Amino acid sequence: MTDSTTRAAAATGTGAPPEPETPPDPAAPSGGVPARTLVLAAGTFAVGTDAFVVAGVLPEIGRDLHVSVAAAGQLVTVFSIAYAVLSPVLAALTGTWPRRRVLLTALAVLAAGNIATALVPGYGPVLATRVLAAAGAAMFTPIAGATAAALAGPAHRARALSYVSVGLVSSTALGVPAGTLLGSVMSWRGTMLFVAALAAVAAVGVAALLPAVPAPPAVRLRDRLAPLSDRRVTSLLAVAATLFTGVYLVQNYVSVIFEPVTGDGGGRALALLLFVSGCAGIAGNLITGAWADRLGARRVVTGVAAVLAAAVALLPVLGTTLLGAATVATVYGFTAWGILVPMQHRLIAAAPSAAALVVSLNASAVYLAVSLAGGLGALLLRWSGSGALVAAAAALVLLGLAGSEIAHRASGRLP
Repeated sequence: MTDSTTRAAAATGTGAPPEPETPPDPAAPSGGVPARTLVLAAGTFAVGTDAFVVAGVLPEIGRDLHVSVAAAGQLVTVFSIAYAVLSPVLAALTGTWPRRRVLLTALAVLAAGNIATALVPGYGPVLATRVLAAAGAAMFTPIAGATAAALAGPAHRARALSYVSVGLVSSTALGVPAGTLLGSVMSWRGTMLFVAALAAVAAVGVAALLPAVPAPPAVRLRDRLAPLSDRRVTSLLAVAATLFTGVYLVQNYVSVIFEPVTGDGGGRALALLLFVSGCAGIAGNLITGAWADRLGARRVVTGVAAVLAAAVALLPVLGTTLLGAATVATVYGFTAWGILVPMQHRLIAAAPSAAALVVSLNASAVYLAVSLAGGLGALLLRWSGSGALVAAAAALVLLGLAGSEIAHRASGRLP
C-alpha cells in the first residue's frame, strides 16, 4: 500500500485500504440503481436455493443414501464450512479478473457441483460434490454485491446491495419450497438438478445483460482480512455468528421440527410452511432495512432478535397444528431474515473504508454459523430430539442479543 493509502486505512482503524470508487453505470435510472443489476439477484437466488434447499429434503436424502437424518444434515455443514473458508480465498485469487468473468465462472462451478451431486452414488461422493458447489457460491455472492454497488455508485450503494440481498432471501420463499416440492414428487436428486438449472438461467442473464465492470485494484488476502484486527468488527462478526447459529438450528432441521404437523418427509405441507416463512423473510429484509435507516441498526437488531427468540421458544407449543406452525413460521421468517441487513449496516458503519471486505467476512460468519448449526443440531437430535434443538436455538439468539449490547456498551461507538 502507498503511504497515503496506509494513512487512510489507519484513520478508520481497519488496517485495510479504502475501496476504490467506480464510476456508476450511466444507464442507471434516476433512482440510481440500474435495472440490469437484477440479474445478480437471480444469481444469489440460485445460491440461496442451493444452500437451503437440502434442509427440506433431508429425510429423502437419508433414505436414499442409507444414513440418518442427522448425517444427511452434514451436507449443509460441509457446504457452509467450505463457503466460509473459500469466500475470502477465492475473492483474493480472482481479484484481478473482470467482474463478469468471475460471476460467470462462479455460476458454472455452482451448476457443475449440483449436477455432480445429483449423479454421484454414495454418501462420501455426495459430500465431496457439495464442496464444489460451495466454491461456486463463495465466488459469486461477494462479487455480486460489490458489482451491484459499483454500477449504482456511492450514493445508491446500500439500495443496490439490498437488491442482491433480496435475491438471496427470496430463495427461501420460492426456490426452497419449489425444490422441496419437487423432491417429494420426483426425488431429491431432481431437486439438485433444479438448482443447477437456476444457476444456468442466471448465467445466461449475466452474460446477456450485465455490462463490463473492470476489476478493482488487487487486494491481497492479508489485506482482505485486515478488518479482523478491529475489535468493533470482530465483536459484530461474533454477534452475527451467534445469532445465525440459532437461526440455522431451526432452518437446517425445519423438516424435523415441523414433522408433527407435516408428517414424515414433509412434502406439500412443508413446502407451504417454507413458502410462508420465505415471504415473511422478504418483507423482513426490506422493512427492517428501512427501520435501521430511521431508528438505528442496533435498536432494530435488539427488537427483532428479542421477538425471534420468543418465536423460536414457542415452536413446541404453537407448532402442533398447521395454523400454529404457519403463524410461528411467519414470525420466524420475518425476524430471522430481518436481522441480516441491520447487521450489515452496523459492520459497514464500523469499517466504512472496507465495506466490501467486511460484508464478505460477514458472509463467512453467517455460513460458519450454518455449519455450526448443522453439527450442533445433529448432536442434539441424536441425544435429545427436536425439543432440545429448539431450546438451544432460542438460547443462542438470546446470547447473540446479549453480546450485541455488551459490544455496544464496551465500545461506546458501535451503531
